[in-house]
Amino acid sequence: MNSIEAEEIAATAARLIVEEGLEYGPAKRRAVKELGLNSRAALPNNELTEQAVREYIAIFCADTQPIEVAALRELALKWMLRVTEFRPHLSGAVWRGTATRLSDIYIQLFCDDAKSAELLLIDKGVRYEVHAVSGFKGETVDALSVRSHCDVLNEEIGVHFMIYGYDDLRGALLPDSHGRPWRGDTDAVRRLVNSSDG
Repeated sequence: MNSIEAEEIAATAARLIVEEGLEYGPAKRRAVKELGLNSRAALPNNELTEQAVREYIAIFCADTQPIEVAALRELALKWMLRVTEFRPHLSGAVWRGTATRLSDIYIQLFCDDAKSAELLLIDKGVRYEVHAVSGFKGETVDALSVRSHCDVLNEEIGVHFMIYGYDDLRGALLPDSHGRPWRGDTDAVRRLVNSSDG
């Protein structure tokens, strides 16, 4: 793939991700359209796109974004503590530090029985919707989606619980090419929340 073309797609996608709250896949595909490129153009990988998002945030959102991601991490931690028996791991932009008030929260659960996570939400009186989504290895997994009010941002935030088998946890802990983890457990998220408080 042409590296300049990849960077252009990533930069345009970054604007769409930050300004409109698009997910990476749809943002990259729309960036190709906006740039007038061939619809079969190879898309940049998520690491290149994430780097473009970080650069966009540093230029355009440096004053507001740290407050927003801190609020989302705090909300994520509250939900993780409610489902602690399913080994919750925070992933996505909220974990990686690139989230804004338009970002949803993605929490991966690792359990022996997918239905047990649904039963827990029912027991806690939580209304949720079930969706089939693409998992971190490209497979189809169930996601339990709820809406949760974030007081700090005064926004309704989508919280999505992705359901994986217990054995998937081992592969989930592999880092990216820079050695940064793709997801973090409750203790790791708590450290992030506490560091932003101080």
